This record gives sequence, C-alpha cells and structure tokens, in this order.
Amino acid sequence: MREASFYSKVEGGAVNCALCRFRCTIPDGGRGICGVRENRGGVLYSLVYGKAVAEHVDPIEKKPLFHFMPGSRTYSIATVGCNFRCLHCQNYSISQVPRSEIPLGGHDLPPEVIVSRALASGCRSISYTYTEPTIFFEYAYDTAVLAHRNGLKNVFVTNGYITPEALARIAPCLDAANIDLKGFSERFYREVVHAMLDEVLASILEYKRLGIWVELTTLIIPNLNDSDEELKAMAEFIADKVGIETPWHVTQFYPSYRLLDQPRTPPETLRMARQFGLEAGLRYVYEGNVPGLHGESTFCSACGELLVSRTGFRVESIAVENGRCPRCSTVLDGVGIP
Repeated sequence: MREASFYSKVEGGAVNCALCRFRCTIPDGGRGICGVRENRGGVLYSLVYGKAVAEHVDPIEKKPLFHFMPGSRTYSIATVGCNFRCLHCQNYSISQVPRSEIPLGGHDLPPEVIVSRALASGCRSISYTYTEPTIFFEYAYDTAVLAHRNGLKNVFVTNGYITPEALARIAPCLDAANIDLKGFSERFYREVVHAMLDEVLASILEYKRLGIWVELTTLIIPNLNDSDEELKAMAEFIADKVGIETPWHVTQFYPSYRLLDQPRTPPETLRMARQFGLEAGLRYVYEGNVPGLHGESTFCSACGELLVSRTGFRVESIAVENGRCPRCSTVLDGVGIP
C-alpha cells in the first residue's frame, strides 16, 4: 500500500478524497467509489500502488492516438479498478473487479522496471490505460516522472474525471491523453456511465488548457447515444470549445458486459457521425473498430491528400514532409509528426 495523495481529514475519522471529481467522503474502514482507495484510521491509502494487472507493448494507434508520434510503440500498464460503472465496459474483467478482491489483483511491477522494460522494447512512450489511470494516480505519477527523465513520453487513456488539482500535478509529465466523451446528455452519463457529463466537459477543457495533446473517443451505442441531435451537439462542442485540430474517434460498439441486448453500431452511423464532425469544422474525424473502410486514415485538412494510411491499428505508410502535407504544405496537427 501507499498513502494516497489529494485527501484531507474531516470529523469522525473520515477523509475527503480530492483525486477524482466524485470527491468521495470516505468513513474509517471504507473505500471510495473507485474501490481502490481505503481509509484506515484517518489515513487514505492506495491499494494498487505497484500492482500491475496488465502490461503490453502496443501501437500508439491502439489507444487510439493518431496524431501523437504515429507509427510508434507504447508500453501499456494498468491496475485493477475504476471510478466509473459503465454498463458497456469492454475491460470489465479488470476494471469492475469486486471490491473484496481488489487488494489481491495484480503483480509487483515497480516504476523503474516499467521504464526499463519500455526502453528495452523500443517504446517511445508509456500509456496508463485499460482501466482508469486516475485511480492509480500515485503509481502513474511516479512512473511518469521517471519516464520523462529517461526520454519517454507519457499518455493517459482516461474517462476524464480527474480533479484540476491532480491534473495540474502530473501535467508537466503528461504529454497526451485520449479522453472518452461517452455521450452528450446528462441522462446517458447518469444511467449508463454513473457519472456527470458537465464534469467530463470541464476536465477536457482543463487538459487542453494545460497544453496536453488531446484526442477524443466516442463509442456510439445504438438507441442510447446515437441520435443526430446528440452527435451534432458533440461535434459542435469539440469544434467550438476544444479546437478544430482535435481528432475525434467515433467507434463501433459491440455487445459487452451488461449491454448485451444492444446491436453493433452500423457502419452507416459512424459515417454519419464523421460527416457531422467535418461539417462542424473538425479537421480529423476517424471511424474506429471497423477496419478496411478507410475511416482510420489521415487526410490533409486543406487539400485532401492521403498523409497517413492505416488498416486497423497498423500504419501502412506516412507521406508527410517535416510535419506538412507534401502537396500543399499545410501543417498536420499533432505531436511528434515526422
């Protein structure tokens, strides 16, 4: 265990956690919504520090990040637990672990070993992913600091529920984030995700304000968040508030966890969402989870030239010259663009 960051003591032995936007008040002997932070005698502890439940070498495109060092590899790690309760969670076997089992999950993997393995495997970054990196903040922070010292970048794949104070702490070492914008109605967030939309929107803007490269992902679920009105509103928010250079990944849902009664997202819906994004002024909108439809390749926002060809998560070719389109010299937005 490791004493947690971002908490304060209150009367009766309880503590207020200020790591994520739920800001749980946790009684002595209790745990927060995430299930991995426990109050023991007025001291809040992280139960998952140094306990990795998953580690893999991934293409950065799998996060998905298409405008952050394209074609590179990233060392991905996760612990058990999550502060959301998404009915459609695709990693539920590690994120939605029963609270009684959380202290038992994972294997010892210290930050220095993660960095060593990332360097040895030729990765250019470390991604904190699969579950929710906010809930293993102390572990991610220590690893991120060490990674930066060794020339590695750091990436969050996140639900966007971190508090501003916690984000400010890790921001100097956090280079990019893919944030889930799971829907665009409070009802969807309340009933399907068990969180609040306005908190996510505020978090997205905070990531952007701090200079972290942001890409957004929306898993489009038939009958729940796929209306024209919702998708158009989402596209307009991204374009107007986050920035037209922000890549938006609209991805196909397939039945999982507690949403087995919903069908896969029709490819036509993804194409429609992509069109809404482009009409709103976004430069880059991608169709995910449906390889082979050319919705995952990057085109010049000015002249339409094919710049990065992808099949699934595999980069087939990169036709960029000094970060610009070879035909019209328009800059390709992103970080680490060749």
